[in-house]
Order: sequence, then C-alpha cells, then structure tokens
Amino acid sequence: MTTRTERLDRLPFTRRHRKLLLGSGLGWALDAMDVGLISFVMAALAVHWSLTPTELSWIGSIGFVGMALGAAFGGLLADRVGRRQVFAATLLVYGIATGAAALSTGIAMLIVLRFIVGLGLGAELPVASTLVSEFAPRKIRGRVVVILEGFWAVGWIMAAVIGYFVVPTSDAGWRWALAIGLVPAAYALVIRYGLPESVRYLESRGRHAEAEDVVRQFEASAGIGNDAAPDSAATDTAALSTVEDETRESIWSPRLRRRTGALWIVWFGINFSYYGAFIWLPSLLVAQGFDLVKSFGYTLIITLAQLPGYAVAAWLIEVWGRRITLAVFLAGSAGAAGLFGLADSPATIIAAGMALSFFNLGAWGALYAIGPELYPTRVRGAGTGAAAAFGRIASIIAPLLVPFLLDAGDTVTVFAVFAAAFVVAAAAAFTLPERKGVALENT
Repeated sequence: MTTRTERLDRLPFTRRHRKLLLGSGLGWALDAMDVGLISFVMAALAVHWSLTPTELSWIGSIGFVGMALGAAFGGLLADRVGRRQVFAATLLVYGIATGAAALSTGIAMLIVLRFIVGLGLGAELPVASTLVSEFAPRKIRGRVVVILEGFWAVGWIMAAVIGYFVVPTSDAGWRWALAIGLVPAAYALVIRYGLPESVRYLESRGRHAEAEDVVRQFEASAGIGNDAAPDSAATDTAALSTVEDETRESIWSPRLRRRTGALWIVWFGINFSYYGAFIWLPSLLVAQGFDLVKSFGYTLIITLAQLPGYAVAAWLIEVWGRRITLAVFLAGSAGAAGLFGLADSPATIIAAGMALSFFNLGAWGALYAIGPELYPTRVRGAGTGAAAAFGRIASIIAPLLVPFLLDAGDTVTVFAVFAAAFVVAAAAAFTLPERKGVALENT
C-alpha cells in the first residue's frame, strides 16, 4: 500500500514543483526586501530626523518583537487552518502595514506600524518553508528548501538596490522606498489562489478528496496517469493512523525535546548575529565617516555575496547532509564576523562583509531545510514556528544591544560578540539529528 505522501516523495521535480517553489520564493523575496529596507531607512532617518542611536535601535528591533509573536502564532495557525491560507494572510498584513509606514509623521507612528509589519513577516517564513518541504521530493527536499531560502538574497538585494537608488535621492526617499513595500499585499492574491494546500495538512484534517486531487495534479505533471494511484480508502486509513499517532506528541515530548532545544539555540544564535550585524550595517558605515550613498553602495556589494552562499549550501546539503552543512557555514560565519570587526579600509570591509554574507546566508538556507524535517506533520508548523519565534527574541535584543556595545568598546567588540554567538549556534547544530533522505513521516 502506497500513501499519498509516499507518492509525492517518489515523484521527480516537475513543473508543478517549480511553480510552487517560484510562487513561495517570490513571497519570501518580498519578505526579505521589507526586512532589508529598514536598515537603509534607519540610516536615512538618522540624518533627516536627527535620531539618536537608541531611537534607531528601537526602530530596528520593534519589527522583530512582532516577528516573534507572528512566528509563534503563525505556526500554530498553519497547523489549524492551513499553510496556504496563513501564507497569503501574512503577505497581506505586512504589505499594507509597510505601505502605511511610508506615511509616518513621527517615530511613534513608525514604530507601531513596524510592529504590525513584523507580525506578518514572522508568520510567513516558517509557514512557507513548511509548505515547500511537504511537497518536495525526498531525494532533493533539502536542496529545494535551500533554494527557497535563496530567494531571501534576491529580496535583500532588491532592498539594497532600492536603498542605493531611491532612499538618498531626497528627504522623502525613505518614504518612497517603504511605499514599494505595498507589493506583497497584491501578491497575496496569487498565493491564495495559485498555490496548492499541503497534502499532509489536508489529510490531517480529514479532507482526503482534496488531498487526492492535489496529489494527482502533481502526478499528472510528472506524466503519471491517475490509474497508477492506489486505492483512496487504503490511503485514507494510513493517513488517519498517522494522524492518531501524531496527536499524542508535542515538540517537547521525550522523542522531540532534545532536537527542539538544539534547534532553538541555533535559531537564537543565528538571529542574534545576523540581524545585529545587517540591520546596523549601513548605519555603522555612516558612523565610520562614509556618506549615505557610499555606505549604501558598500552594503549592496556585500549583499551580492548572499547568492553564491545559498548556491553552495544548496549543493552541499545533499552531499554532506543537513547537520554538517549547517555547522560548517555557522563556523565560517563566526570567522567572517571576527574579520569584519577588524576591517579598517574599504577593501577589507567589503571582503569581510562578503564573507559574512556568504557563510551566514548559506547557514540560513541549511537551517530552514532541517527545521521542518525534525517534526511530524501534526506539529510541523508549530515546531518550526516556535523555533523561529524564540530566535526572534535574539533579533529583538541584538539591534538594541549594538549601541551599548559601541559605548563599551568599538566595532571590534560588537563583532566579537556576534562571532561568539555563531560559535554557540555551530556547536548546537552538531547535536541535531541528520535527516538527509528520510521521509518526513518517519522523523
């Protein structure tokens, strides 16, 4: 007897998979664009509104407060109302809020709207990775999820381009940059009506006819006729048995709690260092004496190194496996962070920054690949969402901590702390189970 999920696992990568990956990836890129834009807005507002480092740190951190809540509740909602529904809703929320932020009349209004933006952003990422991982063929599941995460680099590059060409053009340039953030609101309709709902979610809710229809669409895309499908009643029985087993489990059950704890540590460390560094990067360059245009230009060049980082991680994750790839890229991030703190010229700043982009974003790709594989279907959204929510606590703390670290030392001190966080995350990654080639239901 072959279950629907086994039928999906055995398929080659088809046109339907490509459509799902592209549709989810574009939503992911728009998410990254919004997160990246705030770093350029902060640098501009420091000049135009004469904001203090503390005020800037709150603009940078408040969105992550929303992301922490969004990640936690988004994952829970995805397990209850569906991956696709939550994905579309999150795009709508943060798209509208970002557009509204362009009309901010003061720092208080901007902070409130950035919090709402964070709610949408935080819920979207773990839900999208869960949806894609549940459709990807088993043999290349990790690679597909890393490619999805690679769209983050596309979005961040879009933010850097907007930051370079739009933000410095006038005192209102930052407003036009945020207005572009309305695009995700329109794209939410594409997600809602253009992408399939997770077969595993549909089965967990007893919606077997819908689940069968989705599987047959993917089989048809692979040239497999419907007569090759197994008996639905037998498949439904197997799915129901799986659901009954999974309802007795939580992310802190004896079988899952060790991997949950390790995953939370990795999420905390990578969020702390990534957002602490990249949210402040343009502002730190301005503080070192570079003007807005030059600091934004350096940031754009540094951001371009994210793409090869994802590409290498996407290849290695099916060669080395998830755990070793994640740990190695985190260790590389630690080394690059240390070098960036010591950089004292445009050439060394760009070189160390590109190394940090390369290793850090490769690590992000591996992390998003391994997360959904650690949990059974019934708690997969909750497990990935809870880990992301815990990580967002670090992304709240880090931007707030940067001004204090600068007062206590200098840029070397700041990036030494980031490097240490990467080392801790790398150590935790080594304790995660290896899920390469393992079916999602068997984890």
